[in-house]
Amino acid sequence: MGRGVMFMLMLCILGVAVMGEDPYIFYTWNVTYGTISPLGVPQQGILINGQFPGPEINSTSNNNVVVNVFNNLDEPLQFTWHGVQQRKNSWQDGVAGTSCHILPGTNYTYHFQVKDQIGSYFYYPTTALHRAAGGFGGLRIFSRLLIPVPYPDPEDEYWVIIGDWYAKSHKTLKSLLDSGRSIGRPNGVLINGKTAKGDGSDQPLYTMKPGKTYKYRICNVGLKDSLNFRIQGHPMKLVETEGSHVVQNTYDSLDVHVGQCYTVLVTADKDPKDYYLVASTRFTKYSLTGKGIIRYTNGVGPASPELPPAPVGWAWSLNQFRSFRWNLTASAARPNPQGSYHYGQINITRTIKLVNTVSKAQGKLRYAINGVSHVDGETPLKLAEYFGVADKVFKYNIISDEPPADLNTITLAPNVVNATFRTFIEIIFENPGKTVQSYNLDGYSFFLVAVEPGKWTPEKRKNYNLLDTVSRHTVQVFPKSWAAIMLTFDNAGMWNLRSEHAENRYLGQQLYISVLSPERSLRDEYNILDSQLLCGIVKDLPRPRPYV
Repeated sequence: MGRGVMFMLMLCILGVAVMGEDPYIFYTWNVTYGTISPLGVPQQGILINGQFPGPEINSTSNNNVVVNVFNNLDEPLQFTWHGVQQRKNSWQDGVAGTSCHILPGTNYTYHFQVKDQIGSYFYYPTTALHRAAGGFGGLRIFSRLLIPVPYPDPEDEYWVIIGDWYAKSHKTLKSLLDSGRSIGRPNGVLINGKTAKGDGSDQPLYTMKPGKTYKYRICNVGLKDSLNFRIQGHPMKLVETEGSHVVQNTYDSLDVHVGQCYTVLVTADKDPKDYYLVASTRFTKYSLTGKGIIRYTNGVGPASPELPPAPVGWAWSLNQFRSFRWNLTASAARPNPQGSYHYGQINITRTIKLVNTVSKAQGKLRYAINGVSHVDGETPLKLAEYFGVADKVFKYNIISDEPPADLNTITLAPNVVNATFRTFIEIIFENPGKTVQSYNLDGYSFFLVAVEPGKWTPEKRKNYNLLDTVSRHTVQVFPKSWAAIMLTFDNAGMWNLRSEHAENRYLGQQLYISVLSPERSLRDEYNILDSQLLCGIVKDLPRPRPYV
């Protein structure tokens, strides 16, 4: 019996939903500590198979991805697959509200299917402040051969993993937050885990052949700062944003907010020499810059020390956002449900308005949404719900669809909102603060119909883009501004809506949306795996009857 047949048989025995004839791809990760020096000073990093950043997950739409994670750290660990929708499968989302941690010295195998989400994504650890030490890497989903993409195949494609970076260890940063303080400003910006010195000793990250076109996959995996990305002397043609093909406009630079990804095409049509990739902080009182080198294969000179400047102010960034348009003629899969690309014609059944605040609770710094600062318990919310003991772990809807009049008082509790299965809901994010916010919603892509300054009112709907806004999973909200998204809650499960800023998320700026199918059917949600880790009060409970 071949290995593939044996593995499929094992999956059936374990209760894993074997998803037709779609191919399986397998990864084994050994997660360890190691010494890294991304800013020139040795510090403890988190490595996957000895690599920082971690290895790429290279998949094609509809592949079944199997990742066996061995946790050789001294702390519990989980990974999330940022932007992967996990259709019917929140069990594998890798956040504290859906699954138990992988304890030190043990392993756990994630099983999930990447659907028709052609594009650039990434993974990272969601536990503690582990993302501040590494453990992140690129996850790409290629188109199947029968689904063309709206541009010619590039000569090659390259990852550009950018993010701010702290010289302090992840344990030091966590202890600062646990003591009620902020982690403060970062110490630098990295591109693919390093930054060029600019003294002639730097090796190129990538090479390009003259006249050829290359695909760059750009993701901001940082902890705090929006970054502006540009390539010295080279315009970038934007072709994809978080799973959506876009109208192919050309940009000299792109603002990439925390958690966002863009795919661009770059043609090597300049003088043959070295050029800098540049990523620098935006909307901050401090200025931090990371650099990397690309080299023409016939290059004969160093990169110019004159770096292209970043834009100034967030009005520029807002205008750039407004220039992004969905490519309605591309032969790619539409978001579920079928026909929802006519999103402007669907009746809104509910409006939820969410306002972020920061304050002190019990003498310590906390962040909140509508006055509630989320706390994780020992029992994951999804498991409590599935085992019928939710009332012992959390209460539904402790926030209402409108923020309270008093936002200065913060309640610490698990923050879980019910959404009725298959309803079309509008969510408003209002940011009264002085810093840019960035939110991600697991399990879905949404239509980002508007981002505007001021406060939202129903009259603002007349300014919505109801035709060709980009469907994506992460939204920025500028200071003293609001953003509006729309989506159909057709993916049953427990889904995390969180700030992508590590400090905000860790200190409570997140919630979960429970989407329950009344049918309890495999049509709507996969069964829990027999191999699923159990913890908290459900650890020794008998398993409920499986879905049929």
